[in-house]
Amino acid sequence: LVVLVSRRLVALWSGRKRGLAGSHMHVRLVYTFSILAAAPAIIMTVFSAFFFHFGVQTWFSERVSTAINDSQAVAEAYLEEHKQVIRADTLAMANDIDRQASFFLENDEALEKLIRTQSLLRNFSEAIIFDKRGRVLARSGLTFSLEFESVPDLLIQRAEAGEVVITTGSNDDRVRALLKLNNLGRGTFLYVGRAVDAKVLSHVTATRQASKDYASLQSRYSDLQIIVVMIFVLVGLLLMMIAIWLGLVLARQMVSPISTLIKTADRVRGGDFSARVPDEGKLEEFTYLAKAFNRMTEQIQEQQTELIEANRQLDHRRRFTETVLEGVLSGVVGINSSGMISLANSSSCKLLGLEEGALVGSKITAILPEVSDLLDQAHKRPDKITQGEIPVQTAEGRKRIYLVRIAVEMIGDEDKGAVMTFDDITELQSAQRKAAWSDVARRIAHEIKNPLTPIQLSAERLNRKYLKQIEEEPETFSQCIETIIKHVGDIGRMVDEFSSFARMPDPVMQSADLYDHVKDTLFLHQQAHPEVKFNLIREEGQGFACEFDPQQMRQALNNLLQNAVDSIEMRLEKGKRKKEAGQIDILVQHYGDDEVVVAVTDNGLGLPKNENPVHLSEPYVTHKVKGTGLGLAIVKKIMEDHNGSLMVGAPEWLQKSAHWKDLKGATVALIFPLHDAGAQPVQAEDKKQKKSA
Repeated sequence: LVVLVSRRLVALWSGRKRGLAGSHMHVRLVYTFSILAAAPAIIMTVFSAFFFHFGVQTWFSERVSTAINDSQAVAEAYLEEHKQVIRADTLAMANDIDRQASFFLENDEALEKLIRTQSLLRNFSEAIIFDKRGRVLARSGLTFSLEFESVPDLLIQRAEAGEVVITTGSNDDRVRALLKLNNLGRGTFLYVGRAVDAKVLSHVTATRQASKDYASLQSRYSDLQIIVVMIFVLVGLLLMMIAIWLGLVLARQMVSPISTLIKTADRVRGGDFSARVPDEGKLEEFTYLAKAFNRMTEQIQEQQTELIEANRQLDHRRRFTETVLEGVLSGVVGINSSGMISLANSSSCKLLGLEEGALVGSKITAILPEVSDLLDQAHKRPDKITQGEIPVQTAEGRKRIYLVRIAVEMIGDEDKGAVMTFDDITELQSAQRKAAWSDVARRIAHEIKNPLTPIQLSAERLNRKYLKQIEEEPETFSQCIETIIKHVGDIGRMVDEFSSFARMPDPVMQSADLYDHVKDTLFLHQQAHPEVKFNLIREEGQGFACEFDPQQMRQALNNLLQNAVDSIEMRLEKGKRKKEAGQIDILVQHYGDDEVVVAVTDNGLGLPKNENPVHLSEPYVTHKVKGTGLGLAIVKKIMEDHNGSLMVGAPEWLQKSAHWKDLKGATVALIFPLHDAGAQPVQAEDKKQKKSA
């Protein structure tokens, strides 16, 4: 049993080391059964050992020992008393025979009568006189047993020595005495016997044996105590081993379905919802548990199928929504309740000048601080859509105007976040303003240009016809006429600018090197303004092949150079930095891989500090005394027709250029797209079709 239990325990411990499912519970159950079996076994063993000790101690108490010893003493005294009585009677009888021996030497009958008489008088049940040769000389009535029993030589020798030899019969039922007679002749002995009660003798024998056994038991008490305790220990161990074995068997029956359940649960955790537990076992409770687990896995499998189908539909809808969002040119941003961006389409990243995917996970107020007020308004009135325009400076340094719409997502009364859509309406506003100003310019040009020619002709006619007739202050008359003609010319030129702005001709694109045309345009200004130093800076190592209309390009560049010269002259007129000569730098370099930048920088008054640079390119926005505010507007329109852009002010990327120099004035840059050698040039008619589309 120990070997079987040990093997099972070793296997159990090995399974626990390997971390098998249910091994810990198996060990705990075995521990529990072992403790429950060992505790009462140990208690009963200790109690039994003490009980045996104290119980046996009562056996060997002084009273019991005294009683046994006294009983043996009484029995011995009883026998000794019989022996002393028979000794006395035997001596008396022998003395009587010896006194009358002379009378009975020749008379055997008289001797025999004397023996009978003495036997009766002294209550001897048997008596005999025999000689040394064993011949019987006389006997009492019943002496058959004495005749047939031989007397040992040792007793005869003791009798010859004069001793009264006391013995017991072979059956321990009588006491006998052997004595030598002195007067009946040499070698004559008297041998008598007296019957003793058999019960008394048996009690004496039993008492003697009991006393002997008691003494033997007392001498073996320690060994006996050890044996009894070991028996109790052995029985306790046997019970404990049986309990452990039963515990192992029961634990195996309990742990086996649990282990199966754990393994099945691991399979379910791994995604195998078809796993099932056998629902037939020896324990009814585990059967119920297995059925409940199987019902659970069946429900989970059904729910998984439903969830997979729902997820498939949601994924299909999500992909459809993402496709729709990706196709939307407006920026769409999902904002959770904590203000973090959870969803953003690619258009939102493009509009903000960020890399795709850079918005998700960021805080909306960190990306667009200007939208915080609109968000607060939207959350205050979640039942309405909040709309507003916000100015934003992109990462590229450009000022843009965004039209923002915010719709708050409500589930019941709980605010779950918001969806924000925004569009870049900078160009739209600019186009609207341009369209409005174009219409105004057409109307003004139409209304003003009609009377200009008659006024100029009338003034010239007055000058020719009446100058000679005026005798008093003719110079004044001539000066007034010239003033009229001059201002009419100025008004005519202004009307021409209005007309140019209102109806800019379509560009005729040609593929050429932009640097060469910039150099040619700059030459005329160098000749016209020798007091200003012009520096043409070119990025080395690469060409600048672009598609542009040479005439419109020169017009745009002339406007920028003329603005720079005017700014320098205004600085000198105001007396600022008089010792600093006028200087204009024209930088031609690549911007990225597909654009060319022509940046014009001067050391004039610079841009207005309180004016948004974006507004300076709008029509009729000017800070010059004689300016019309159409120069930068015309340049911007030309750049838009060339698929390029106008940038007022020096952005950070331009300031990091190795060729750029800060002249403490204004910087205006023209950005042209590089010419693709494989692309077909865009003609004016194609431009018109695209615009109409």
